Formats: sequence, structure tokens, C-alpha cells
Amino acid sequence: MTSVLPKLHARRLGTIDYLAAWDEQRRLHEEVANGLTPDTVLLLEHPYVYTAGKRTEPWDRPTDGSPVIDVDRGGKITWHGPGQLVGYPILRLPAPIDVVAYVRRTEQMLIDTCAELGLATDRIEGRSGVWVPADDRGPARKVAAIGIRVSRGVTQHGFSINADCDLAAYDHIVACGIRDATTTSLTAELGRQVTVDDVLPIVERRLPTLLG
Repeated sequence: MTSVLPKLHARRLGTIDYLAAWDEQRRLHEEVANGLTPDTVLLLEHPYVYTAGKRTEPWDRPTDGSPVIDVDRGGKITWHGPGQLVGYPILRLPAPIDVVAYVRRTEQMLIDTCAELGLATDRIEGRSGVWVPADDRGPARKVAAIGIRVSRGVTQHGFSINADCDLAAYDHIVACGIRDATTTSLTAELGRQVTVDDVLPIVERRLPTLLG
């Protein structure tokens, strides 16, 4: 299914193997970089998989021997799997290239999505992603992660937001290399089931935020 947004295409891929999606990212990246294809965002779920960015330390990796796919994005290790919406924006950034500004726009899009669903979230200085602030339930908790790569002025990789995934998957890694915080989901925070199907149209509608 393909929907057209102003200056942007969003493609829903359903559930797709990580390596297959990575191949599609690279194909699209080449086309966008060469001006052959409009900016495109892939929206999908992955089967259970760990992926490690370039800054992943050996002690961040799974303690249970689970395999890890090493990738060329920034950041450290994370998990993808059922119940988590993943977005891969393949976008040409405006000149002059400002990667930090793009990350902030991505965070804002996710913060606005959470707010629409009834969850107040924020940024934490020095840490990318979107967080539920510390409260009487515990310390700050990460509900959405960001890890990107920019080559030839075009973005690759992107974001994930936990809807109703099994959070036990994070117990086997040091997610994003952060030891003093935990990971959460929309379902866990809101006390009601929030599925990927609930989150998907909201994210899709808010994607133009990424363009600035």
C-alpha cells in the first residue's frame, strides 16, 4: 500500500525481515540520492532481531547468545520485533546539512504521536529518542528510539516506537548502551492495549514534520 503526502511518500510494508528491509533502504537511498525517486518513508514491523550500530560495545550485546546484525547506522544496540512500529525515512536533507536538527524533528514527530495517544513524553539532554519522564513508577523510560545514517545528504535507518511489544527482549542487552534507564511501551504506560495498527496512521499523518 502506498500513500502520497506533500513532498513525501509513505509505504507500508507490513512485517518484513530486517535484511530484506535493509536491502530496500539501500536501493531507495541510491534512487533518492540520484534524484530518481521522491523522499520515501518505509513503515513496518520486523520479526524478533537485535541490531548493533557502530558505537556498540561488547558488553552491550545479548547475554543469552542471541545473534546480532551489525549495521552502518549511528548509535548502539537495540531490538526490533512484533508490536514495535519501525520507520525508515529515506530523505534528502536541506542544505546546509544539519543532522542534529533532523534528529530533533524526528523526536518531535514521535513526541506528538505519543501525545495524540494520551502519553506525555519528552527529550532527555544528551540522549536521543523519546522518553517518559521519571515519576512515582520509576526512572525515565524510553518509548521510542532513533538511529540514523546520512550519506550523500540522504538519510537512512530511522526510528522505532514500542506499541505493545514484549519488553522482556530488552532484558538481554544494554539497550542503546544506557544502563541507568529502562525501556517501556505505549501499552505499558497507558494501561490499555495500543497496537501498531493504532500507531501507524498517526505516525503516517505526522511524517511531514521530518521535512522541517
